[in-house]
Amino acid sequence: PVTAGSIAVPYGHVIGNEKWRGSEVAQRLQGKVRLMFEDGLGLVDFHLSNRTCILYISEADLVAGDEFKRRLVRFRNASNLRGLVIVEKTQLSDQYFFAVQKFVVLELGMVVLPVANQGEASQLIIQLVSFCVREQSKDQSTNPFLRKQRPQLAEPAAFQAVQHIPGVGKTKALLLLEHFGSIHRLCNASLSELEQVVGQTAAQQIYTF
Repeated sequence: PVTAGSIAVPYGHVIGNEKWRGSEVAQRLQGKVRLMFEDGLGLVDFHLSNRTCILYISEADLVAGDEFKRRLVRFRNASNLRGLVIVEKTQLSDQYFFAVQKFVVLELGMVVLPVANQGEASQLIIQLVSFCVREQSKDQSTNPFLRKQRPQLAEPAAFQAVQHIPGVGKTKALLLLEHFGSIHRLCNASLSELEQVVGQTAAQQIYTF
């Protein structure tokens, strides 16, 4: 069942899908965030707030075939939540990553956050929770038609993602996001547009990636 969106997340908590109990991610989150587990989260692995959740694609998911794609499409079609997609990018799954990134970002319009392992994923979740708490504390309207609110969480997540591009550190990532405004626009940028922001060498690396 697609139950994404039916969970009320207490302020400052993370609700994890029961299947993650005892995992390395869960163990590393314990003590760092207030973690609770629930059955029946459906497609979602972790809820960070009432509006933001994580779908986790493991190395095994990537190698096993396209089932994870069907899951993401079902989530996108059934939910108005902001779904962040964490993908395990390892030596084994690296060959699949570009295709996954293209599918998630360009076709589904969602954010991809590559991690090397579950330990790195837990650190990322802890950072994202702090952004969600800050966002919730502003007590803004939850009107989904206020498009200007969407980048407030997407920016930190996108900032992390852009830094995974070869040759792009924090400074270049910030310049790129300030100029293009979103990962979607960055992905569609021409080589000459990129050169205006980061110079010829970095632009070539980014364009190739």
